[in-house]
Amino acid sequence: MRYLPLTPQDRADMLAKIGVKSIDDLFTDVPQAARLGGTVDLPKHMTELEVERHVSKLASKNTPASSVPFFVGAGAYKHHVPSTVDHLIQRSEFLTAYTPYQPEISQGTLQTLFEFQTQVALLTGMDVANASMYDGSTACGEAVVMASRVTKRRKAVLAGSLHPHYADTTKTLCKYLDIDVVSEPARHDGLGKLTDHITEETACVVVQTPDVFGRLHDLEPVVKAAHDKGALVIAVFTEPVSLGLVKSPGEMGADICVGEGQGIGVGLNFGGPYVGLFACKNDRNFIRNLPGRLAGETVDADGRRGFVLTLSTREQHIRREKATSNICTNSGLCALAFTIHMTLLGEKGLRQLARLNHETACDLADRLTSVPGVELLTDSFFNEFSLKLPKPAAGVVDALVEKGVLGGVPASRLFPGALEDVLIVAATETNTEADLSAFAAALKEVL
Repeated sequence: MRYLPLTPQDRADMLAKIGVKSIDDLFTDVPQAARLGGTVDLPKHMTELEVERHVSKLASKNTPASSVPFFVGAGAYKHHVPSTVDHLIQRSEFLTAYTPYQPEISQGTLQTLFEFQTQVALLTGMDVANASMYDGSTACGEAVVMASRVTKRRKAVLAGSLHPHYADTTKTLCKYLDIDVVSEPARHDGLGKLTDHITEETACVVVQTPDVFGRLHDLEPVVKAAHDKGALVIAVFTEPVSLGLVKSPGEMGADICVGEGQGIGVGLNFGGPYVGLFACKNDRNFIRNLPGRLAGETVDADGRRGFVLTLSTREQHIRREKATSNICTNSGLCALAFTIHMTLLGEKGLRQLARLNHETACDLADRLTSVPGVELLTDSFFNEFSLKLPKPAAGVVDALVEKGVLGGVPASRLFPGALEDVLIVAATETNTEADLSAFAAALKEVL
């Protein structure tokens, strides 16, 4: 429906009803000195056709991820999403469904959320998963808050290799809840002395694997050190495909697992919307403090299978001060896309996809480190790794763009003022042999 502006008579009628003579009378509380004099310096209006042409011209200045060899990761990954996924989520019964406020008549929505939770629990090796969060970073922050509630402690320890966006989100949330956050300095060479910060006051330790530099970590030593002090371990991931090949957080003893689900079923989308994954152990205290929605399976009065929203401890359902979180919804459509893609893959398909990602990354690492002056910093990785370059990585990335290659993320972009010669590179199943060759050739030429 097109926008229909008010007629002069419409405006006159509205002003008369309010009891003022003109629009200016509505702004008498704004001092004259604070008002803008003259007209606003904006271009004249355009027709719809002119706007389309103008926006298309602006868009053509971008380098689309699909138009050149693409090796950017650091929290968002370019994977192939089958056309079936987009076709199904655009069906009207899915696309227009907002949220199950009336669970008894939202059985289809609740069933897909139940299936999503089941898949996330299996993927992470945990017992219970919720119906999704906004994204991985907010899931991380909510996990720390949950750990504080469960342990009745108010200190969190963050690994220096945690994605800085996740760390910043967590610190912002904790700041206003009086939770003290201790963050290790940025480091690409392991976990360092992370466990030295764990004390009897520590609620949780947050560790990412694969971390922001691509390095895989064995969480079992961290789990033991944390549990010896009565603290919980929150395992974070940004690449869900990795869980098709590496040991899951649950297998390594993590108490809570959170991460970004974008890599399965959800495109890059200029940074969002994405879908946060949140799972934990089957502990009554944990489940009672789980943020977000939880879909459960039950039977009706006639014994027929049905689905409900259960243990609703969100602020929309109970008193605000008793709520476990102010997260009042879930990423329904993105969660559905995740579930459809996972269903299409199956366990065998996910493992094959993960293996293909790892093999491609290994091949790329070999090619790039054959370039003189390039050193591999990540000795254990899935599909992402870090390189040390003989020049500042930011300038190298800009030069690679001129060669038609999107060659990764400079670590200095994530950690300003540090790690200027470090380049974070990701490879997925979408990278061809020609892409790998083009990257290696372009990097050699640039350096």
